[in-house]
Amino acid sequence: MGYEVAAADMKTWVEQRLEGDAGDRLFLLSHPPVITYGPRTTLDDLPVEAAAIPTVAVDRGGFATYHGPGQLVGYLVVDLKQRGPVDIVRWVENGLIEALGSLGFPLVRRDTPKGASSLVGVWTEDHRKLCSIGMRIRRGVTSHGFSINVDPDMSVFHTFTTCGLHDVTMVSLAELAAQQGIQAPTDQQVRDAVAVALGAAQPPSVRTVSQAS
Repeated sequence: MGYEVAAADMKTWVEQRLEGDAGDRLFLLSHPPVITYGPRTTLDDLPVEAAAIPTVAVDRGGFATYHGPGQLVGYLVVDLKQRGPVDIVRWVENGLIEALGSLGFPLVRRDTPKGASSLVGVWTEDHRKLCSIGMRIRRGVTSHGFSINVDPDMSVFHTFTTCGLHDVTMVSLAELAAQQGIQAPTDQQVRDAVAVALGAAQPPSVRTVSQAS
């Protein structure tokens, strides 16, 4: 789905949640190549025109990041109720760690040192970044969300400063699988694991029992 289309749809999803016309929802999709960036991003962090990748300013937290084929993007439209911004981000981090851990990838979250650039996201144990998170909260309802590098063109990340971190190394599940000598998960396997971990789907065993009954 084109990023601009998804961004327009997202406004509708948020309004539906605010009006009570829909419950909490998780949308999983992918985009054609695009670099999105939040309001704190400096021009020096964006790619030069020669990179030939569209850039789009967005109203979420975080800095510049890449979306493209081979990457799974998750948009969360959730009524926070009693949860605050830190709680929802921590919940997403832990949910992604659980989901990808179930596929054989040990991952961690990192605390951000005082005064340093944000380390929000999901990382390998040797501090390579696999998942980016950038969210917006409006009237208690979240939008935007996260991205997981399943098997995208990783060379794009060398054309700009990712997430405001000048020394970050981005990595994909395909690269991690190759290093471990295991088969890389499919996009559908990642989608299913994330949906279960974030409460948007039942585990397969539960679904089987429900369908059988």
